[in-house]
Amino acid sequence: MTDASTQDSNQMWGGRFSSGVDAIMEAINASIDFDKRLAAQDIEGSRAHAAMLAAQGIISDSDATAIREGLLTVLSEIEGGNFPFSKALEDIHMNVESRLGAFVGEPAGRLHTARSRNDQVATDFRLWVRGQCDAAVRGIEALQKALLTQAEAGADWVMPGFTHLQTAQPVTWGHHMMAYVEMLARDAGRFRDARTRMNESPLGAAALAGTSFPIDRFATAAALGFDRPMANSLDAVSDRDFALEFLSAASICAMHLSRLAEELVIWSSAQFRFVTLSDAFSTGSSIMPQKKNPDAAELIRGKIGRVLGAMIGLFTVMKGLPLAYSKDMQEDKEQVFDAADTLALSLAAMTGMVADMVANRAVLETAASAGFSTATDLADWLVREPGLPFREAHHVTGMLVAAAEARGVDLPELTLEEMRAVHSGIDARVFDVLGVYNSVASRTSYGGTAPDRVRAQIARWKEILE
Repeated sequence: MTDASTQDSNQMWGGRFSSGVDAIMEAINASIDFDKRLAAQDIEGSRAHAAMLAAQGIISDSDATAIREGLLTVLSEIEGGNFPFSKALEDIHMNVESRLGAFVGEPAGRLHTARSRNDQVATDFRLWVRGQCDAAVRGIEALQKALLTQAEAGADWVMPGFTHLQTAQPVTWGHHMMAYVEMLARDAGRFRDARTRMNESPLGAAALAGTSFPIDRFATAAALGFDRPMANSLDAVSDRDFALEFLSAASICAMHLSRLAEELVIWSSAQFRFVTLSDAFSTGSSIMPQKKNPDAAELIRGKIGRVLGAMIGLFTVMKGLPLAYSKDMQEDKEQVFDAADTLALSLAAMTGMVADMVANRAVLETAASAGFSTATDLADWLVREPGLPFREAHHVTGMLVAAAEARGVDLPELTLEEMRAVHSGIDARVFDVLGVYNSVASRTSYGGTAPDRVRAQIARWKEILE
């Protein structure tokens, strides 16, 4: 004898099954614990489907009205936290349809005409991921605006630019902030591109071959905000490229956040003191009272593993699947849900940190002047003025750096006589290029660190984001 929940489950599956499922099978098969997040999308798709069925004369207008109104009641229950989710009914689709039956009776049984759970879940999931692309872009733009504020405040502040984490050339604080604005712009572009590709509707593909009912897939696609229906029913139910593209874009974006987080960890250390992070995004030590730890930055740096892991996980699920639908695809959602949540939280935390942090201008300037950061400016001057070939200028500059290092001074502190002892073509004009402010001001090529260039880029991005 089967219990009531098993009877409900068998009724949803149909007459093919006469006995109940094993408890272990029920546990591994059910997805309701996580796919209930798709409730709003499931109900939105079902309402569009019911309206189309009535418009095509497949079900009556009265049945469609009862279904559509009943679905709103179901949604209200879910949003109010009063919905009786049942693991025996497996997933959000069967839970919603069963509950709809409790409200409207027989018409609920007509809702599933001309569709399958295969195209239903593909539609729900696509709608959800589409919304997450939009949310990611909003989060990225908020962070870009925080970076722009920092860049504008320090468009002409000097700091060391690094390669290999060694002092290379002086740059401006504004220029460094704007580098992340550009990175994030590519991230937003990837989410927008992915959204464009995924904006096709699987609804109406049914199980895998389409349906013999005279449905209007263009109508349901339009009702759900899709550009068009997907052109191949096999592809429609088996495609998860949209989720993979979202995870790919999310992984690259999380990597960018991790790089910025790494800089904030380094910059806020006692050894650098480039920035001071606010108390709101720092923690203390349980044993060392002097400590102020950049935990939010460190957590963001760590969370790339979860997002990247989700992408690798879904690639692994999909790589061996023949057409069309396989139950393996049930493993797509939890990973995407977690990655989307992780990215949203990381973007919000980074936005808060960037908005609150204070750049220590004096420390940045002192660091910019250290480490022979204007050596390249000296080499360039030797090419422009005495007319040395660059390779010779590079060699002469290296000798001057060695001479300064031997004396324990920086390049501008060498005397003219000391410089002329290395190369007689050097004259007093060389000191005009050896200061860090002169150095950054001279980098006027497009995309360079000169303050005027930086301010032009800030103005361009403010216009774009506004």
